[in-house]
Amino acid sequence: MLKITDLYAAYGKVEVLHGISLEVPKGKVVTLIGSNGAGKTTTMRAISGMLKPKSGSVTLDGRDVTGLPSHKIARAGLAHSPEGRRVFATMSVTDNLLLGAFPRFTRSRPRGDVAHDLEKAMELFPRLKERRQQLAGTLSGGEQQMLAMARAVMLNPEVVLLDEPSMGLAPILVEEVFRIIERLKQQGVTMLLVEQFAVAALNVADYGYVLENGRISVHGSAESLRRDPAVKAAYLGGSH
Repeated sequence: MLKITDLYAAYGKVEVLHGISLEVPKGKVVTLIGSNGAGKTTTMRAISGMLKPKSGSVTLDGRDVTGLPSHKIARAGLAHSPEGRRVFATMSVTDNLLLGAFPRFTRSRPRGDVAHDLEKAMELFPRLKERRQQLAGTLSGGEQQMLAMARAVMLNPEVVLLDEPSMGLAPILVEEVFRIIERLKQQGVTMLLVEQFAVAALNVADYGYVLENGRISVHGSAESLRRDPAVKAAYLGGSH
């Protein structure tokens, strides 16, 4: 479904990704874990077109989307819920969600039943349903994160990129975010998850990659990574 091959990316002259490769099969959740500065967010930006790769390839459902502008990659079926949420603060919750479906209105994506999907999103994120007419900028941090995730799902995408969905949230909201990710997984949504809480990420994922200094150091099933002594010591607190 999503395949990254020998991907290099840089900010100016500073190379951050040094030839990484990973795959996200259809209907699966794959997580990318690593320390701060390892290149996780850079990977997501290079995939979604926010950063043009130096070399390598990104293919989505067999289509080469390497280096395309973000809006064209979104039309191809990739939705990005970015680090920092980036909701449209002066627009209502409902309008933010409808913007997520914008390519469907322009027929650059299959339209389907947008109204039905809007209600499904509200049911999946009940806090948003309660605040559907509220301005997004007045929501709490946790509610804005849910809105960013729901907006991505409204594209009816082939793949969703979730970049640090728990960042800055209270523990109770982190639990709620991961319950929602689990529900999306049960619905067959294909996801690539970057997450600072490696334990939670590996508990919800099918497969994982560890990124160290811009390179994949180890990868395998989520279960095998949870058991790996080096991964446990570095990312799971050594006791999980």
